[in-house]
Amino acid sequence: MELIPDAFGLVVTDMATTLAFYRALGLEIPAESDSAPHAEAVLPSGMRLMFDTEDVARSLHGDVPPAGPGRAGLAFRAADPAAVNEAYASMTAAGYAGALEPFDAPWGQRYASLTDPDGFGVDLYAAL
Repeated sequence: MELIPDAFGLVVTDMATTLAFYRALGLEIPAESDSAPHAEAVLPSGMRLMFDTEDVARSLHGDVPPAGPGRAGLAFRAADPAAVNEAYASMTAAGYAGALEPFDAPWGQRYASLTDPDGFGVDLYAAL
């Protein structure tokens, strides 16, 4: 049996607010998804990032644990270190929460972190 990773899902508190955050990071998500209980974005790799409201999650799993830093995270690769700086500055200027300002990490990347509207960590990185 061969299983192929296909999607990663997030449970969100406010669909429109969360989708605005991910659109600001460059994901293409239809506007009509803002009021839907489920939304998806197909990533360049073909993998899908799925968003479900807490109501959808409760209908499938019962109680939904609170979201927050350290529970799940995503990473967006940038073309170069300057693009990490630019993306971080653009997102924080738009009012999104910065968690870690851009820095040159000892593992050889320009690295920064944001926090999405539900508290999930979203890292930005590029090779140095």
